[in-house]
Amino acid sequence: MITIVKTGSEGIPIIQGLSQLIWPETYLHILKAEQISYMLDLMYSNESLSEQITLKHHQFIIAYDDDKPVAFSSYGLKPETDKVFRLHKLYILPGLQGKGIGKLLIQFIINDIKNFGIQMLELNVNKQNPAIGFYRKLGFKIIREENIEIGGRFFY
Repeated sequence: MITIVKTGSEGIPIIQGLSQLIWPETYLHILKAEQISYMLDLMYSNESLSEQITLKHHQFIIAYDDDKPVAFSSYGLKPETDKVFRLHKLYILPGLQGKGIGKLLIQFIINDIKNFGIQMLELNVNKQNPAIGFYRKLGFKIIREENIEIGGRFFY
């Protein structure tokens, strides 16, 4: 049975462990290994995750299958607005993708942001990522395309 729980800094080791298992396989056909490594260091170091949680107020959630962590997500109020939330991350162990866990995570997030009176959730997805189909199926729409420089000569 899948359960989803909110987490703070205490969840950092779990998030890091999951990201190390998920990212290389998820992005293998989209990004070069050098960029995957750079992005993992950039976004999943202790310092970066602590900043996301404490300074940027990103809410992380972890999905467990029984007691085993299998997925995580993060979301938060979009800067310069009080009307839009952003989905920052949604990652599921590769062998469990397509089993409804992503939908459960999105439903959890939508229910949580409704408590703030928010009715819009936006995100960025690499245009080569097959997850675009997942998001479209849930009702998300592409509103623009952009290249985002992330540093280290890399774009997302």
